[in-house]
Amino acid sequence: MTENHRSPTDTCAPLLYNSRILEAFILLIRSRYSHVNINELLSYAGIKLYEVEDEGQWFTQEQINLFHKRLVQLTGNPNIARDAGRYAASPDSMGVMRKYVLGMLDLSTAYGMIQKTTANFTRSSLYESKKLAADRVEITVIPFEGVQEEPFQCENRIGFFEAIGKIMTNDFSRIEHDECLFKGGRCCRYTISWQKSYSVIWRRLRNLVSAPAVLAVAVALFFQPQLALSVLAPLTLILILTLSLIATWHEKRELQPKLDNIGVSAQELLDQVNLNYNNVLLSHEIGAIISSQTNIDSILDSLVRVLKKHLVYDRGLILLADPEKKQLHLGASFGYSAQQLALLGDIGFDLEKTSDGELFSHTFQNRKPYLINDIDKAEDKEIAQGLMFAKKLGVQSCICCPIICEDEPLGVLLVDHFKTKRPLVQNDLNLLMGIAPIIGVSIRNAERLENKAKQFNSTLQVLAASIESRDPYTAGHSEKVTEYSLGICQELGLHEEYQSMIRVAALLHDYGKIGVPDSILKKQGRLNREEYEIVKTHAAKTREILERINFEGIFKQVPMVAGAHHEKIDGSGYPSGLKGNQIPLGAKIIAVADFFEAITSQRHYRGPMPIQEAFQLLMEKKGIHFEEKLINALIEYLRKMGINGKTEFPGPVGSDEWALSTNCYPLREK
Repeated sequence: MTENHRSPTDTCAPLLYNSRILEAFILLIRSRYSHVNINELLSYAGIKLYEVEDEGQWFTQEQINLFHKRLVQLTGNPNIARDAGRYAASPDSMGVMRKYVLGMLDLSTAYGMIQKTTANFTRSSLYESKKLAADRVEITVIPFEGVQEEPFQCENRIGFFEAIGKIMTNDFSRIEHDECLFKGGRCCRYTISWQKSYSVIWRRLRNLVSAPAVLAVAVALFFQPQLALSVLAPLTLILILTLSLIATWHEKRELQPKLDNIGVSAQELLDQVNLNYNNVLLSHEIGAIISSQTNIDSILDSLVRVLKKHLVYDRGLILLADPEKKQLHLGASFGYSAQQLALLGDIGFDLEKTSDGELFSHTFQNRKPYLINDIDKAEDKEIAQGLMFAKKLGVQSCICCPIICEDEPLGVLLVDHFKTKRPLVQNDLNLLMGIAPIIGVSIRNAERLENKAKQFNSTLQVLAASIESRDPYTAGHSEKVTEYSLGICQELGLHEEYQSMIRVAALLHDYGKIGVPDSILKKQGRLNREEYEIVKTHAAKTREILERINFEGIFKQVPMVAGAHHEKIDGSGYPSGLKGNQIPLGAKIIAVADFFEAITSQRHYRGPMPIQEAFQLLMEKKGIHFEEKLINALIEYLRKMGINGKTEFPGPVGSDEWALSTNCYPLREK
C-alpha cells in the first residue's frame, strides 16, 4: 500500500544531518531492495533525490525520522539503520564514509579523529573519543540541547563503527554498548575493539621469533661453530626474511586501497578547485557584460556565450516575458539545433493558460525553481503534466529558474541535458539561482536605459520638429540630414557610440533657427544680404543653446559639432571660419549631408536639383568645402539604398543651402 506524499511540518526546524548520511541508505536500497521506489520514499520525507546527491545539503530530524519510518515499512527490516551503517564498508559502496576511513593510516587514528570528522556529517551531537589501548577506544555521543534523536540513529552509529573496522582490517569491529541514551543513560557510550591487521601480526611474530633464533645461533657458535655457520645462521636469516616479506606484503596490500583513495580524493579536490575557479570566472565575466553593454539583445547574446563557456550543461535558453506579462518569448540560447530554434522562435509560452510549456509558466508565476533529473519520472506533480514541450526538445534532465529583479519576474533561465548522463544536484540549482538575479538586474538596467534613450530620442524629435514646424517647406529636413549623416558614418565604419553622437548633433543642427524671425525664415523669395546674415547666426546660436544642456561622455561634442556644420575646409564657412582639421569630423559629415539634402529638396523659391547634378556639384566642392572621402561615402550609401544619378529625389524637404552653397546670395528680386 502506497502512502500519500508528506512533507515536514516545521519549516524552521534546525538542519542537523548531512546528505552523506542518507547516501549509505540509498546505496543499500539500490543493492538489496531494488523493489523500493526511492523517489517515493524520499518524497514521503520531503526530500528530493538531487538533494541527497548534493554533499552540501542538510536535513532536519523530522525528515530523517520520516525517511526511516517509511523505509522500514517498505523493506520490512527493522534493523535497516544498522545494516546501512555496516554497508558503508562494502566494496560496492564507494561512498564518502568509506573514502573518509580509507584516508586514515590505521584504525586507532580513524576512531581518534571521530570528534572532528563527525562535524562534517551531523550537527546533532557531540562525539568524543578516548584511546584505551592500541586496539581499543571509547566513543561517547551526547546530543546537543533541544535535539531529540531516535533509537534507530544509535543503531546506525553502531553499524558505522563496525564498518570502520571492516574497511581497515576486513573484519567488523567489536562494539560494547554499555550505556545508551534510549535506555536511561546520560549518553551513548561505545567501547570499540578490533583485531590487529595481518601486517602487525606478522611483524610481531617476526620480532618474537628473531630474538630466540639469533640467541640460538649465538649459543651454537660457542659450542658448534661449524653447525651454527653452515646451518643455523642461514636458516635463521631465511626465517626472519620470510616473516619480514610476509609482513611487508600484507602491509602493502593494506595500504593499496588507502593510496588509491588518496589519488581519487586528490583528483576530486582538483576537480572542485577547477569548478570553483570556473564559477569565479563566470561571475567576473557576467559582471563585465553588465558594466559594458546596455542593449538587451547584446546582453543576452553575451550572457549565453559565457554560460556555454563555463557551465557544464548540454543546452541553455533564456525566455523573457512581454511587457504585459502574458507570454514568454525566446531571448537567447545555446546548444539547440536550427530546427529547434525555429520552433522556439515561433512559440510564445502562455503565462495565463495551461499549455505544453507549463514548466516555464509555473517557474515564472510561482517564482520557484524546478530541478528534474528524469523528465519521464518528474516527482513534482504540479508540473509533471506540463513537460510536453520539454519532451519535444529531447530534454532528459533540466533546471528551470525564475529571473527576478526587484521582486518582479522578468523571465526564466533553463539549462538541460539531453545526452550527458551527469545527474543535476542542489549545487547546480544554487549556482543558477545565483546567476538568475544577476541576469535580471542586467535586463532591468538595459530596459531602463532603453526607455531613457527612447525618451531622449523623442525629446530630440520634438525639438527638431519645433523648428521645422514653422515652415512646411523644411519639415523633415533634420530627419533626412540625420539619415544621410548616419549613412556616411556607416560607410566609414565609425563605432556606434560616435554614430549616436552624430545622430543627436544632426537632429539639432538647425536648432539655432529658433532665434531667426518668421518674417525671414518664411519669406517668399530670396533674402537680401542683411537677412542672409541674420540666417547665418543660427549656427552660433545652435552651439550656444546646446552648450546649456548637460551632455555626458562623447555627447559633450554635440554643441561643437552641430554649431560647426556650416564651416568649410578652405575657411570660407561660418560662424568661426575654421579650416581643415580645425573642423570636427562630425561637423564635416553633417555639412555634406545638409548640403545634399538642401539642394535635392523642394523650396518655395526653387525646385529640387536632379541627383546626378547634385553629385557633380558635391564633387566640385571636394577639397574646398567638403572632404572627398565623405562625399564618396554618401554617394556609396545612396547607391546601396537604390538612389543614384538617374533617380529624382522624392519629398518636399530642404533648407536655404542650395542657393547659399553656389555663392549666389539669395537676394530678393526688386
